[in-house]
Amino acid sequence: MLQIIVRACLENQWRPVYSQMHSCLLQKQIKNWHRSLSTTNTQCSKSRKTCKGNLSEKKLSRYFIDHRKVRVIGGKGGDGIACFLSEPRKEFGGPNGGDGGDGGHVIFKVDRQIKSLAYVHPFYRGFSGERGGSKNCYGAAGRPLYIKVPIGTMIKEGTKIVADLNLPGEEYVAVYGGAGGKGNRFFLANDNRAPTTATPGELGEERSLHLELKTVGHAGMIGFPNAGKSSLLRAISRAKPAVAPYPFTTLNPHVGIVHYEDYEQIAVVDIPGIIKGAHEDRGLGLAFLRHIERCCFLLFVLDLSVAEPWAHLEALKYELEQYRVGLSKMPHAIVANKFDLPESKNNLPLLKEQLKQRVIPLSALTGENLEELLVHLRELYDDYLKSEKEQVRKPMKW
Repeated sequence: MLQIIVRACLENQWRPVYSQMHSCLLQKQIKNWHRSLSTTNTQCSKSRKTCKGNLSEKKLSRYFIDHRKVRVIGGKGGDGIACFLSEPRKEFGGPNGGDGGDGGHVIFKVDRQIKSLAYVHPFYRGFSGERGGSKNCYGAAGRPLYIKVPIGTMIKEGTKIVADLNLPGEEYVAVYGGAGGKGNRFFLANDNRAPTTATPGELGEERSLHLELKTVGHAGMIGFPNAGKSSLLRAISRAKPAVAPYPFTTLNPHVGIVHYEDYEQIAVVDIPGIIKGAHEDRGLGLAFLRHIERCCFLLFVLDLSVAEPWAHLEALKYELEQYRVGLSKMPHAIVANKFDLPESKNNLPLLKEQLKQRVIPLSALTGENLEELLVHLRELYDDYLKSEKEQVRKPMKW
C-alpha cells in the first residue's frame, strides 16, 4: 500500500515536467520542418529560373538537327521446330512442328508533331518473330517498328534518293524483316514420313541510310543577318522566334502560319541569315540553304536603313544561284524592312529606281504597311495553286 502511494506521488510530480519536455521537442521539430520547406522552395524557384534561362536560341539549336545517319536492321524470323504428334493409341502420329513467325519491318513515318531529327537514334533493329509451336502452330510475326520523322524528310542511300516524305502520315519501309523458319511438317513427303529437319529463321535486311530534313513551307524569308526577318515573322504570325539586336540571332528555321478569313493558311519559314560566301559553307552556310529548295516562293527581306540596300539583294540572288541554278528565279517578293527609321525614307526611292520592280516598304516593329505584304503574299499563294492545278499536281496544304 505504501509503495502504491509513493508511485502515485512521483507520477503526479513528473507528469508536468514530461509534458513541458514533449512540447519543447515538438517546437524544435516544427522549426526544422519550416527551415527545410524554405530551403526547398528557394531551390525550386532557382531551378525554375534556370529552366527559363535554358530556353535560349543557342541551347535550343542543339535540339534542331536536320541530318542524321541511321543504320537499320529488320527483325529476325522465328525458328521452325521439329516435333511429332503425341496422342494415346497413335504410335506414329506424324510431324506437327509449326513454322516460325516473320520478322518485323522498320518503317519511317511522317508525324506532324515532330519538327526535327533530334529524336531519331543512330541504330534501329526490328522486332523478331516468335518460334513455331507444336500441333502445327505458327509463331507470331514481329510487329513493325515505326520511326517518326518530320515533314520534308529525304532519305538517301549513298548518293541515291530512295524516299522523299512530304505528306503527313506518309510511310517508307526501310528494311523488311526476315522470313520465319520452316517446321518439320513442311518437309513431309512420300519418301520421308518422319522428317526431323527444321530450318532457323532468316535474318532481316540491313541498310545504312542518311536522313536529310528540308523544312517545308510555302514562303521562305531570305535576308542578311539582322535584317528583321524574325521580327517580321512575329508580326504576321503567332510564331515566337528569338529577336535581339545582334546578327545570327536565329540559328535554326522557324515556321509561322498566316491565317486568312477564308480559312486558308500560308506557312512562312524564317531561314537563318545568309552572308556572302554561304554557298562555300561560310557562316551557317549550306546547313540551311537546302531549306529554301522546298519553298514555293521567296520573300527577300532587305534592311532599308543601310547604304545601298539593292546590293544586298544582288548578293542574295548570287548565293542562291551558286547553290542551285535557277533558285533565284523562283516567284518572289521584295520586302524593305525598318521603314520607320529616318534614313530609310531616303533610301526607298533609290531602291525602287535601281530594281525597277515592286517593293513593299514596311516596319515589322510598328506594324506599318503589313497589310500590303499580306495581300501580296496571298497573290503569290493563289498563283502557286493555279500552277499546280495546271500541271495536275496536288498543291501543298498546311
